[in-house]
Amino acid sequence: MSLSVSPRMARVKPSPTGAVLALATELRAKGRDIISLGTGEPDFDTPQHIRDAAVAAIAAGKTRYTPIDGTAELKAAIQAKFARENGLGYEASQIMVTAGGKQALFNLCMALLGPGDEAIIPAPYWVSYPDMVLLAEAEPVIIETGIDEHFKVTPSRLKAALSERTRLLMLNSPSNPTGASYTRSELEALGAVLEAYPDVVVAADDIYEHICWAEEPFVSFARACPSLFERTVTINGVSKAYAMTGWRIGYAAGPEELISAMKTVQSQSTSNPCSVSQAAAQAALEGNQGPVTEMCAVYRRRHDYILPALNDIPGIECRPGEGTFYAFPRVQEALTRLGLADDTALTEMLINEADVACVPGSAFGAPGYLRVSFACSQEMLEEAVNRLYRVLAA
Repeated sequence: MSLSVSPRMARVKPSPTGAVLALATELRAKGRDIISLGTGEPDFDTPQHIRDAAVAAIAAGKTRYTPIDGTAELKAAIQAKFARENGLGYEASQIMVTAGGKQALFNLCMALLGPGDEAIIPAPYWVSYPDMVLLAEAEPVIIETGIDEHFKVTPSRLKAALSERTRLLMLNSPSNPTGASYTRSELEALGAVLEAYPDVVVAADDIYEHICWAEEPFVSFARACPSLFERTVTINGVSKAYAMTGWRIGYAAGPEELISAMKTVQSQSTSNPCSVSQAAAQAALEGNQGPVTEMCAVYRRRHDYILPALNDIPGIECRPGEGTFYAFPRVQEALTRLGLADDTALTEMLINEADVACVPGSAFGAPGYLRVSFACSQEMLEEAVNRLYRVLAA
């Protein structure tokens, strides 16, 4: 018996990063010594005080349904976090908790977008942005940037992409996959362009806020552009900063009308996030922030190692990042020298000949690049670089 699926599914594809992880896992199961530089997951354990809070929540019987948009206690912790760290004030009705930052973004697309709408997405982009827009039956409008532009969209490029159909702009800073971080003045310049487009909502994806070492302190879009506060949805979570990827807690803050619509989407999909994970997230936001600082320092050291190491490999060019745990080198010269068709062919070569898994830049809307994750031990990173050099310099 043959079953057909919805026509919308022809427009979207599975996550490429998930596919790389699955392949690396499969090859390891067959006995291959695969080093994965493909996954966007901290290699640290969740800090002990956060785990203790989860155990205490279970012991206290906090294992039942919670309000769809999160417990009052966690939402209060999120309010305090925004006020303390970002200088942003929100009412509880302007905040919702989700099953990861990805769900917050998906809820936003489903609540805001529809047929005929456009969403502007600077490339390189996180792999799920365009597909979320397509699932909402809207059209992604891609602004391509590259290493020579420091992977940042300029005001003139943004203005050229805006139209009467534009409803959403997605901004991720620091960026997955490039590590690039917008300065306050750069955000202000983008905000000045958006002043003339009152129907455009900004999705500020701040998930890597605390993994940042830019010369200027991190600033959220809503803080940099206060006149656009009422049409900015700020999205964050505990996955990256607190090494809590599996706990699946994200959150969003923005205009009450839009947050309410996002809550309705969630009520008919997943309902509330995990109650125990919410207790752990509350402990993360309210507790000792020392582990966050320590983990960021380790990522910075790995960045400072991987940057010159990649640039020493023939045919590879990499710019410094200001945050995250990714490097995004341009490999076009290596492709030409090796006679390879594209970056996908290069990643296949690397996993087959070097036993190193990376993600092709084309998955992020940037052909001719690779995303290299350094969320692994220093020893593993050094071995991976040695393997890459042996294959690519041969």
